[in-house]
Amino acid sequence: MLLLGVDFTSSPSRRKPIVLALGERRGALVRLSEFVRIDSLEGFSHWLQQERNWLGAFDLPFGLPRALVQALGWPLQWRACIEHYAGQSRAEVRASFAAYCAARPVGHKFAHRATDGPAGSSPSMKWVNPPVALMLHAAMPLLLQAGVHLPGLCAGDARRVALEAYPGLLVRELVGRASYKSDERARQTPERAAVRARIVQALQQGRTRLGLRLRLLPAQQALLLQDASGDHLDAAACLVQAAWAERARAQGSALYGLPPQLDPLEGWILTAPWPSGP
Repeated sequence: MLLLGVDFTSSPSRRKPIVLALGERRGALVRLSEFVRIDSLEGFSHWLQQERNWLGAFDLPFGLPRALVQALGWPLQWRACIEHYAGQSRAEVRASFAAYCAARPVGHKFAHRATDGPAGSSPSMKWVNPPVALMLHAAMPLLLQAGVHLPGLCAGDARRVALEAYPGLLVRELVGRASYKSDERARQTPERAAVRARIVQALQQGRTRLGLRLRLLPAQQALLLQDASGDHLDAAACLVQAAWAERARAQGSALYGLPPQLDPLEGWILTAPWPSGP
């Protein structure tokens, strides 16, 4: 099966495209075949709707925190909630979320999903630094329009499966909180390049709990090291997470490795562990 890792941006352009890492899994080996760069949301929508079988891990949130949705009085069923959300303008989204935060105590401004703690991810309602709420707002209507299958959230075409991923979860296993990327040229330092080299080497050697090794051609490896924005590296990390999901499905997981206990409104980040304890 074709696997893809998707580094998404809500405002793609030639300078900052959506990056897809395409590949396949053979046992514990994940072979990266090519990168596809898409510089518009229209182009991304067209790619999603093509007649091909794939399983993809997408670096963007697939749901909003239940506490936020309840406070705003929005629908509590996932598809209805997302359709309501997509019907808001970006300005309306910012205004609604800012008002929610303004009414909350210091230190507890943002609502979180249950997956945020185990994954170490930003709350999906953040509209800046990083603007993941806008990524959800831009991408999810395109996935719904394409009719893809969203395990645990919304049934669709089982030949095209989309899962929420977070490359930072995998990268932190390898280098902790060390910074490896920046879109600002002044911050694209040799130190960050060195961290990228450590990450790439570790992915090739399979030094993560996922037990998968990333196979790269020399030109692909060079691109991962040279891209100071980290977009291609993030897409490659998502590709490894997609391979983990495919293996989990092959081993009998109907949810592609997602926990059965996940909140069907919030969703869950692929490979994030379910909290232990009561």
